[in-house]
Amino acid sequence: MAFGAASSVLEMPTRRKTFPMTRIKAAYLTSLPARVRYFKNMSGHPLTPVRRRSSGKLLLASSLFAGVFSLHTVGAWSQAKPAGPPPDVMVFTNGDQLTGTLEKAIGNSYTFKSDVVGEVTVTADKIKELRANGNYVVLKKGEVVQRVARPGGTLAADSTSVTVSPASSSSQTISVKDIEDVIDTATYNKEVMGNPGPLHGWKGGFTAGVTDVQATQYGETFTLAANLIRAIPSVDFLPPRTRSTVNVLETYGKLTQPTIPQTNPPTPNAVAKTSIFHADAEHDKYLNQKLYVLGDVSFDHNFSQGLDFQQIYGVGLGATVIKDAKQELDVKADVHYEHQSFIPPVQIPNQPLLPASPSLDLIGSSFAETYHRDLPAKFILTESGTIIPAWNNLNAYSGIGMVGLQFPVYHRFSFSTSLTDNFLNNPAFGYQKNSFQFVMGATYTLP
Repeated sequence: MAFGAASSVLEMPTRRKTFPMTRIKAAYLTSLPARVRYFKNMSGHPLTPVRRRSSGKLLLASSLFAGVFSLHTVGAWSQAKPAGPPPDVMVFTNGDQLTGTLEKAIGNSYTFKSDVVGEVTVTADKIKELRANGNYVVLKKGEVVQRVARPGGTLAADSTSVTVSPASSSSQTISVKDIEDVIDTATYNKEVMGNPGPLHGWKGGFTAGVTDVQATQYGETFTLAANLIRAIPSVDFLPPRTRSTVNVLETYGKLTQPTIPQTNPPTPNAVAKTSIFHADAEHDKYLNQKLYVLGDVSFDHNFSQGLDFQQIYGVGLGATVIKDAKQELDVKADVHYEHQSFIPPVQIPNQPLLPASPSLDLIGSSFAETYHRDLPAKFILTESGTIIPAWNNLNAYSGIGMVGLQFPVYHRFSFSTSLTDNFLNNPAFGYQKNSFQFVMGATYTLP
């Protein structure tokens, strides 16, 4: 019995489903000489002859599958989102060129973000040509912003002028010296027309540090901090309305010193404890561009000064003295109610009683300044100082000063260091007036 041609699809008729190995053997046989018509399997029995099976149905099924797949692919392509605008291009006067996105402009300074070099700020005199294909709004100096949405348009600029081209109106060319701000349209309309909720717009970061000692002495110290700020609106081209700040710092540690040499009976180990907590919050309501009224609260616990708990609730006035693209300086003063309670001394049996510091209810004021500056290489310097006199007890005054430096490490993570000095003129009996901290840690900055 003859076998089918080599080009046919072959299988062996059995009661069970045909296996791929059977197909391979049958296909192999078709290539043998015509005189070889039978072969034996491994058991020695003759193998059932292989017969040809028509491939027409298989070809039809394959064609239908290919057609359905092609239609599905074409449909998916047709439903894909249209490509966005091409990247923005900035050409410098020396011929160099960057591609990326124009983020904003303040006066004659343009902030441009490139995938290659990151975010750069360039003055207009160094720009030969700028083509921004997004949608932007240009504000002139002295222009009063109304709570009305604006359409914006694409932007073209050089060292002396900026031309904005809205889709629904004619182009407008503005001299660089007359420009106050350039903002993307989405941000402009959101800030002008939106009413943000209480959780919107918070910025700042969280810091953590840890120290572990395992030797003759053993112990750990943990430091956690949060510094948050929320300004409404969050952009510089609109006059400020409100600002809220929250700051929290906690340092806790314990160091154990064994008794060496140990006595009989055993002497308990000596334990040194650190527990310093500070938290404050403030809400400002601006009266104009610089002056604002404020409400503030603060809470302190400092074991190293014998201060069990201090709480302050006040109202006052503040002013933004300096504010530009790189720095901001605020001064403020309040009148507040203050309560202080102190840790009672440990009384020693058969010894004279140690005096306890009484709790105090005070009427006082806080005179404070805060300073923030952006340094080169994205370093950030922060500094603050507060003096807190009490008007009904001139001996119960205190103060706190802080300076910190933060520099980027990886994406939103940075390394930070800070120096903090707390002064309390009336500490509990046996405690020092000053408490000094030097903290290093890793900081995560919120988007």
